[in-house]
Amino acid sequence: PSVFDMDKLKWVNSQHLKRMEVEEILDLVEEQLGFMGMIKEGADEAKKSDFIFATTALAKQMLETTQDAATNAKTVLGYSLPAAFADLEDGSEAKEMVKQGNFYGIAMKIIEMYESGSFPIPNSSNLLAAFMDGSNKAIVEDNQVGGDETSYPQAYKATMKSVAKEMKVKGKNLFHPVRLALTGEMSGQDVTKQMSLLALASEDDTAVNAEAADVVTIEARMEKLKGFCYSIPEEFRASKQAASDDAANRSKDGKKQSKAEEEAAAAAPAVADPLDGYEGPPITALDIRVGRINKVWVHEEADKLFCEEIDVGEDEPRQIASGLRPYMNAEDLEGRMVLVLCNLKARKLAGFPSHGMVLCASNEDHSVVKLVSVPVEAKIGERVTVPGFDFEGEEGAPFAENKVGKKKVFEKIAPFLQTSEYGVPTFGGRPLLTSAGVCTSPINKGSVS
Repeated sequence: PSVFDMDKLKWVNSQHLKRMEVEEILDLVEEQLGFMGMIKEGADEAKKSDFIFATTALAKQMLETTQDAATNAKTVLGYSLPAAFADLEDGSEAKEMVKQGNFYGIAMKIIEMYESGSFPIPNSSNLLAAFMDGSNKAIVEDNQVGGDETSYPQAYKATMKSVAKEMKVKGKNLFHPVRLALTGEMSGQDVTKQMSLLALASEDDTAVNAEAADVVTIEARMEKLKGFCYSIPEEFRASKQAASDDAANRSKDGKKQSKAEEEAAAAAPAVADPLDGYEGPPITALDIRVGRINKVWVHEEADKLFCEEIDVGEDEPRQIASGLRPYMNAEDLEGRMVLVLCNLKARKLAGFPSHGMVLCASNEDHSVVKLVSVPVEAKIGERVTVPGFDFEGEEGAPFAENKVGKKKVFEKIAPFLQTSEYGVPTFGGRPLLTSAGVCTSPINKGSVS
């Protein structure tokens, strides 16, 4: 019997596909997207056509089979950046790049620009700009990008030049961190094309089945990126190359430090770790879980209390009373995903049996109180973790309810539960994390309780 060399067969097929125009293989790519369940039933035809076109153009030069286009699209729409630095594989290209120190500053700059609305995103009125040349013909070469001077690709290019100048980085020291921050990958196709495909999959009434396609929106990416950045150790938050260049420049110029300057530099304090000298209980002592508020009502006898039923992944929902009536309405609570401190002993508050505490962020004088926001992809009942602490096994098990009360565990930990300058709830500067990324709040430099 004949034996086919599959590698050779794929090579021959890839040559055939390269000679075909994008328009000639759209139906074949649509079929593959359908097989993977990535297109919604009854999707808007125009939106479906745009997504299929972009998917095909993006992958055209790498195709061995038309299935590769669908598989590539799923990779692009996903976001594989781990929740924390420690989760990166040791020795991996990504981990070594982050260790060089450029990533932290560049990623935080992207987050800052995105949150202020100054980071360019694909224009909803022309989401195919990156894939089309001036004559509206598909661009398939990865080193070519479409769009005129007012389009998203050009705005992105201008922004990268501005960031390069401000951060004093260029080449791979800029583009590798940017790619990892935006796509979760160290390599791949042009970033503006990837972001444009993501925009097509995230727009209102999209043709894409977000669950089947594993779509992670730009908003969710920024949340996860923020948590990842907060997990990066201080030693990897400044550019090693910049420090090396500075030292070389000082040496070239003959500007040697005087003995007094050297002594002053040696005496300069390192960046303080908020947990230096901390001798309280480990954060693992607390059983903080993701919950969803199913029902809210006003306590009949206490002006400040709401009564809630909250699903925290147990057989029955918990009943919890929260003193939040001065700060929000019942409508603000019902249906919300929240963080719940679960290993508190049940007690009666104004006669209502309350078993747990909803965690909120507040400003310094406690005049503003807001719920801690949980990533929408987080799982109900999952335990919240903190980078640098082992939550697995016997050592990471939460304390029993009686011990938490008798030893005043929460009271000792609470002063170290604060929100960062970006509103991220932290323990000693380390973010509170779910499997879907970092938790957030609208209150900067506040407390969490």
